[in-house]
Amino acid sequence: MLAFFYSVILIFAGGGEGKGWFAPYEPYLNYPGFEAWKFINLGIFVGILVYLLKKPLSNAFKTKREAIREELIKAEEEKQAALAKLTSMEARLAALDAEKSAVLQKAQEEAEAEKLRLTTQTEFEVGRLREQTENEISRLGQQAKAELRRFSAEESIRLAEEKLKAQMNAEKDAQLVKANIQQIGGLN
Repeated sequence: MLAFFYSVILIFAGGGEGKGWFAPYEPYLNYPGFEAWKFINLGIFVGILVYLLKKPLSNAFKTKREAIREELIKAEEEKQAALAKLTSMEARLAALDAEKSAVLQKAQEEAEAEKLRLTTQTEFEVGRLREQTENEISRLGQQAKAELRRFSAEESIRLAEEKLKAQMNAEKDAQLVKANIQQIGGLN
């Protein structure tokens, strides 16, 4: 488009034959690979684009800026909430450590009390079993003594009978019968 305007200007300015007021600038403006008209054309195109897109883009950028600002505010609030939660959790963790040591202390005290109770109960049970054993031994000893007395009495009677039987003869037997009859009152 700019090339068209440039051509029109060249035609009116001197016919494009190196005459006219553009003539001294023509080598610079038409330098191969660096034609100024290309840059001027680009500048006009960019200017028109900026003019046409300025309002929608500025609105879009404002909307995006507001959205980013809201996200940053929300992120800051979430960060504060997370920090508060972290502080709360750290406090709970510290409380748990204190509670853990208290529970361990209490468990240790209960274990000592249980150990003392079991020791006392064991000593009581040992004493009770010892007493039962002594009673059982005493009872068995008395039973054995009674059995020995009975056995001794039976043995004494048996030996006495044997001795009497060994000393008995017909003559002594007749004497004992007569003596017994007389004691009961005689023969009628």
